[in-house]
Amino acid sequence: MVVQWGADGVYKVGGRIFAVVGPAGVSFKASDIAFEALTGSGRARPAPYLARAKWVRFDSLAELDDLEMTDWLATAHALVAAKLTRAERSEIGL
Repeated sequence: MVVQWGADGVYKVGGRIFAVVGPAGVSFKASDIAFEALTGSGRARPAPYLARAKWVRFDSLAELDDLEMTDWLATAHALVAAKLTRAERSEIGL
């Protein structure tokens, strides 16, 4: 995790971003199914600038369940890590 763009915590794996947490909410990479379910139900909205890459945005962290959020972040990490090359995954121990 690094702090970028002011006060946002930017979470990366292999140099690639999988989640951003800040005072205005949280955004993360979602699976195709989760993206459709979360945005279709209105629980989340497509993340600005990243919706075409299936990122979702929650404007408030207070309304989120901790266990559910942990699962979504683990999935976001796995989705982004899967796109790394074999050498990049090996370099970081995945």
